[in-house]
Amino acid sequence: MSKKPAKPIRPQASLSAKKSLYNPAKWLDRASTATEQDGFYKKIFIGLSLAILLTTIVLALGSGINGDDEYQNDYSTKLVSYYSTMGADSSALYIDKGKMHYYGGFFDIVTGFTNKALGFTWQDAGYHSVRHIFNAIFGVLAMLSTALLAKEIAGWRAGILTLLFMFLSPRFLGDSLMNPKDIPFAAGYAIALYYMALFFKQMPTPHWKTALGIVLGIGLAIATRAGGLLLIAFLFLFAGLDFLIKNGLGGITSESKIVGKYAIWTIGIAAAGYILALLFWPFAIQSPISNPLEALGEFSKLGVKIRVLFGGENLMSDETPWNYALTWIWRTIPLFSLIGLLGGLVFLGRFFKKYQPLPVFIAFFAALFPLFYIIYKDSILHDGWRHLTFVYPTMTVVAALFFLELEGIFKENKVGKYALYVVLGLMMAEPAVFIARNAKFPYTYFNPVSGGISGAYGNYETDYWGLSMKQAIDWLEAQGIISPTMTDTVTIGTSFSYVAHAYVDKKFNGKVKVNYVKFGSRYEKDWDYGIFPSRYIKGPHLRSGSWPNKRTILTITANGVPLTAIEQGGGAVFEGEKLLKAQDFQGAITAFQKETQQYPDNEQAWLKMAMANLNLGKPAEAKTAATKSIEVAPGNTTGLFYRGLAGLYGGDLAGAADDFRAAMKLESDMLPNIKNAYERLAQSYDQQGNAANAQQVREAAKNL
Repeated sequence: MSKKPAKPIRPQASLSAKKSLYNPAKWLDRASTATEQDGFYKKIFIGLSLAILLTTIVLALGSGINGDDEYQNDYSTKLVSYYSTMGADSSALYIDKGKMHYYGGFFDIVTGFTNKALGFTWQDAGYHSVRHIFNAIFGVLAMLSTALLAKEIAGWRAGILTLLFMFLSPRFLGDSLMNPKDIPFAAGYAIALYYMALFFKQMPTPHWKTALGIVLGIGLAIATRAGGLLLIAFLFLFAGLDFLIKNGLGGITSESKIVGKYAIWTIGIAAAGYILALLFWPFAIQSPISNPLEALGEFSKLGVKIRVLFGGENLMSDETPWNYALTWIWRTIPLFSLIGLLGGLVFLGRFFKKYQPLPVFIAFFAALFPLFYIIYKDSILHDGWRHLTFVYPTMTVVAALFFLELEGIFKENKVGKYALYVVLGLMMAEPAVFIARNAKFPYTYFNPVSGGISGAYGNYETDYWGLSMKQAIDWLEAQGIISPTMTDTVTIGTSFSYVAHAYVDKKFNGKVKVNYVKFGSRYEKDWDYGIFPSRYIKGPHLRSGSWPNKRTILTITANGVPLTAIEQGGGAVFEGEKLLKAQDFQGAITAFQKETQQYPDNEQAWLKMAMANLNLGKPAEAKTAATKSIEVAPGNTTGLFYRGLAGLYGGDLAGAADDFRAAMKLESDMLPNIKNAYERLAQSYDQQGNAANAQQVREAAKNL
């Protein structure tokens, strides 16, 4: 007689679990019968993962150098020296420029030693290729971990959809090519969250490999940025919730052995992750408690304050409104993520009923809590929401759950189901096309509902890292303007001088020189070609359409929107600058007049013409030139200041006050110079014996 097949053994819920709000056995039964978790979808997932890894690495090799790499590369060199000398070289312990010692060093240690082994320095193309390859690997690790979290919640189809969402998110993909701060941190965050979801499914008898996954995720996150300490808090929070879900409140007293297991595992994992992170962070090694907390405090207020373009205004990063991050997020994530996240919030109750509650909670909480916390803390941010890149992966998990839920709702409605597929396909195609068209800098993406990148131009930063510098220098080489075999020297002027040095110093055998010049004073130094990304140009100037100006010989664009311009050097404006320095003001005026006849949109020539006229005591002519500079470059505070001076010295105190107030509204730090101008004029009246006019000027100054 044949034996009956044995019944499958399933994990059983504890007695206390049967009394709790949720019964884990129900979710285990549901997961075991899910038709999605089969070999076919798993094979698709694996194949897609490999294709994404290969594609991301290829894209990374074509990406430009991140403008912040000046600080990262210096830190990497110091870290390699620190570990090579067993701490004898302590330069990595305090770095004033960029405060890099506040960052964990894992990425820079790994890439630093790799580059050292290969014999690359920061002036070699291979040096940056190594960093970009590692960056791509960490980006894909974040994508995979996020997709696996979705798989743990809703099966392989959810994992596949999440993986596609991650790869087709231009901002995240773009950062994965070259952002060595935010992407490794996001990877650690995603790895830890995935293994936490898996870990708590297995509790109270988890596998050690799962625990190790959490340790590695926490270690990587903290060894990148002190904010990774948040994961330790999450671990304890999720442990408490998981215990209550499975055992109820009564379990705290009736299940003392299980309570002990939770405590031992969570404390052990947290301690191991923290210790692992310390191994890659010299500053933290010096004082394992106080120094990481000091770094965390520094990041919570993001002490670096820079001028940012937001909503069309150039603000200091500590003056941005409370919704700065929210505005950037909704404008720059693809529609499938935006709609999916909002829809997921609506369907949250359905998700808790349909799936295991804790993994769902992990996805939602990890996506939203940090965002609202930084709003509550009024944290200082800049460069969009890149400091919150780590929250985006779990947003895509929520989005994937939403669209799968919609599919289920339309299961019996053939028209509705296929309409959903078409709409979702179009939403995925739109960012895919942007990535294909702008593969060198996909992080400049803005979604269609925000007006795309053309709507963002002049209102929000686009290529704030200056990645398009690479295309500009490549073009100069392709045109034969610069080459390793040339005999003459070519000088490049740019506001991104470190990036330019990295591209040209070694490759062109010292025949290409680089001059650092600010965009607002770019003709004060000689150069043959000027390369200027839009980063340091005022929003009103960009919106006016006068940049790139008529000196431009090439514009690098994204979807037709200017990112970087190459200007031709030489000509009257440089001669005018030299004459101005020599205090030959009339000669300078003549040169600037010649420049503006040929290039009427050169705001700097108009500005310097105004300055020269002021020095010659010609306020009317100065006012005319300053006005032209403002017409060419609206929001030009120097032009407003010069026109204010012209009004002040020409007797138009009311007009001067209006210009000074407008200048201070744009840049409040101009007040000392303006006050000084009033006082100098008042003193000149005093010297003439005209006390009444002097008093009038001083009273006018009080009304600013």
